[in-house]
Amino acid sequence: MTPADEDRARSLLCGLQDSIRDAVIAARHAHAAEDLAEVAVVTAADTIYRIDKISESAVFDWFESRWPREWPVELVMEGVEDEVPTFPRGTPVDRTALKCILDPIDGTRGLMYDKRSAWILAALAPQRGDRTNLGDVRVAAMTELPTTKQWASDQVSGVRGCGPEGLVAERVDIRDGGRRPLPIRPSRAADFRHGFAALARFFPEGKELLARVEERIWEVLHGRGGSSPVVFEDQYLSTGGQLYELMVGHDRMLGDLRPLAHRTLGIDSALVCHPYDICTAMLLQEAGGVVEAPDGRPLDAPLDTTSPVSWMGYANPGLADLVRPVLSRLMEEHLR
Repeated sequence: MTPADEDRARSLLCGLQDSIRDAVIAARHAHAAEDLAEVAVVTAADTIYRIDKISESAVFDWFESRWPREWPVELVMEGVEDEVPTFPRGTPVDRTALKCILDPIDGTRGLMYDKRSAWILAALAPQRGDRTNLGDVRVAAMTELPTTKQWASDQVSGVRGCGPEGLVAERVDIRDGGRRPLPIRPSRAADFRHGFAALARFFPEGKELLARVEERIWEVLHGRGGSSPVVFEDQYLSTGGQLYELMVGHDRMLGDLRPLAHRTLGIDSALVCHPYDICTAMLLQEAGGVVEAPDGRPLDAPLDTTSPVSWMGYANPGLADLVRPVLSRLMEEHLR
């Protein structure tokens, strides 16, 4: 794809996400919250709720009517693992040029209970079959699904190599469609004192082990005793939401080591981060932040809905340099 093609693709992903957002908001007005919170199906990727099925319908309708026929694409999305959706419909996967990975609602549980925004996540990569991975992503977009009391929906999109100035970030007024620029400024802090930073531990499985590792990080970096470094935490049950918090300067470090903790403890659980949850990591990287595997290497996971992904995100390279050697040692001690 040419640079112009990639920017067009970026705009298309934003349009897709606008359509999903509007469909979800309309459904929320038309149905009781308990109806949307009903379990529709349980897959290898996740539990699918009725609200997820509504977004799924909006996705297929949009691709059928809006996706360019000259760009045959494979769609990777939870809930459709038994089929391989391609557009134009019926295109053999080996004849597609692109692979689009999509999470229509990342953070379903928080949105269902009207606690916190969820996010629509999408990324596009050249088709390389099963070898296509997160490092191949060229275009990404993420759009906020707001709670009922919010009038604003933030949207961030970009193309690989665009840098901070090339990111397109807007705050959308869902009442009238108005848009205004959204500042993207990851924290430039040199340490974690009086800031937000955390490891994900949303569910009971592995919570104690992960908390122990996080506590040791702060002990090593700031020492024991004396005055507290006052590091706050915020358990945002949405990987996309976590990336957003790093992008806009709310958090300084966020990470998800659940797959490593589960392996250490012998826990078999699908309640971990998957590639479709972290497919917009490129946007934080373009903003100047760091997203990487816990050992400091680039993320290397296939574009699917089931592979477990452990990751660490930092607001800036200096913070990554502080944590990386400490985390490496702690993983050897606690997450074998």
